[in-house]
Amino acid sequence: MDVTIQRRRSRAPRYLLGAVAFAAVALVTVGLTRLQNAAPKVSRSSVWIDRVQRGEFLREVSGPGRLAADAVRLVSAYSAGSVERILLKPGAEVSRDSVILELENPELELAALEAAGAVQHAEAELLDLQASLQIQLIDQRADIENVAMQQRDAERRAGVQEQLAVHEMAAPVTLAEVRERASELRGRLAFERTREEVLRLASKARLRAKRSELERLRAQADLRQKQVAALQVRAGTDGVLQELPLEVGQQVALGMQLAKVVDPKQLKAELRIPEARAKELAVGQAADIEIQNEHVQGKVTHVDPSVQNGSVVVDVALEGKLPSGAKPDLSVDGRIEIERIRDVLFTGKPSSAGSGERVGLFKLLADGNSAQRIPVRLGKTSVSAVEIVDGLREGDRVILSDMSQWEGAERIEFEQ
Repeated sequence: MDVTIQRRRSRAPRYLLGAVAFAAVALVTVGLTRLQNAAPKVSRSSVWIDRVQRGEFLREVSGPGRLAADAVRLVSAYSAGSVERILLKPGAEVSRDSVILELENPELELAALEAAGAVQHAEAELLDLQASLQIQLIDQRADIENVAMQQRDAERRAGVQEQLAVHEMAAPVTLAEVRERASELRGRLAFERTREEVLRLASKARLRAKRSELERLRAQADLRQKQVAALQVRAGTDGVLQELPLEVGQQVALGMQLAKVVDPKQLKAELRIPEARAKELAVGQAADIEIQNEHVQGKVTHVDPSVQNGSVVVDVALEGKLPSGAKPDLSVDGRIEIERIRDVLFTGKPSSAGSGERVGLFKLLADGNSAQRIPVRLGKTSVSAVEIVDGLREGDRVILSDMSQWEGAERIEFEQ
């Protein structure tokens, strides 16, 4: 009996130890489960919270850009040559007659001198021709006067002979001779007058041809002179010299672009709008351009039909007064108004949210210390706002920050 009792007492601690171990495992399991199901703690200052509003929803698209000159003059080479001197550098203020650079072309200068000499020679020939034709006309008029005088004398003689013939005092042969002489001189006078008219018309034609040739030579000489004068390349307008990509000694071809002059007072904004949003753009839409932390209003004047590097270039005419530091190529940011929608729910735009998507957003609960994930369907988007189709009501507060690190959590709590 004593032995039996001793064995039972020795087995009891083993059963007790097993029970204690099982309870410990259960407690650890429950603790781990609770830890896994516990809401993560989030710092309120690290998230962006916005309130759902109802009212007019302004849809905009935005993009970076730069200021560009709206009035640009491209200075081209009116004459071929080589760059002899560069007088001004980009950034210099210029007037209409400012000489930017000088070209050299000896052959052109020689051609200009030869053209001027040809004009002088043609002018001398014209004067000589005018004098020669004038003398011919004078001689012809003298011949006409001489024939006319002879014709008048023959007419008088014929009249005398006819009177004598009435009294039978003139021989018939003599009367016939004087009549024939008078008729001959009348014909010759008519011929000489016709010859004078032909000579006059021919003189006019010759003078006209000579003057035409002279005008052609003068035009050539003027062109050569302008080309020589154009060797001094001028700005042609008031503004700022923006580009001058030349070096001394460089050869310049006729028509080659030499420089660019812009008017810094007439600027426009060139915005680069993402291709996906460009389909909603149209000429005439209102725009807001931020220039050196100042806002200037404008209107869309042109939308480039081509896409470059995933964006479309949009020209905006600036209507307000520009900041004092505004100049070409200055970086700007712009927003273009697409439409205004009345009486809709909207809030700030969640990160990585697109139009028409259904997303899960954390809505703040009534206690203000926690938030619950709920499904929300979004509508049209703008630069910094999005339309709410369903899932939220006016006055609800939601977290718009990137919450991907708490993707598996349905609820979060704010750190106290």
